[in-house]
Amino acid sequence: MTTSKNNKIRIKLKAYDHYLLNLSCNTIINTADRTNAEIVGPVPLPTKRRIYCVLRSPHVDKDSREHFEIRAHRKIIDIYEPSSQTIDSLMKLNIPAGVDIEVKL
Repeated sequence: MTTSKNNKIRIKLKAYDHYLLNLSCNTIINTADRTNAEIVGPVPLPTKRRIYCVLRSPHVDKDSREHFEIRAHRKIIDIYEPSSQTIDSLMKLNIPAGVDIEVKL
């Protein structure tokens, strides 16, 4: 029995807007499907919430505060056994602004 090292591309996507994140996931999956690569995902990761507490008034009323939050949505897509055509087509993709992409080979 021989063990071979699997070629894999892991794409991590992060965005504040979940609509843009889903749109970019769909474009990546469609591009990889056209080149007959095996795709696993998109796997949703837990959403990170950052909550900020701000005083409403600068001088008085310490008891009156406002809360704001920023949500960072994240997903992972794995592409197994990619061809050179797959890598070239992924590099030429136009991803919307506001989506952070991290690619590991």
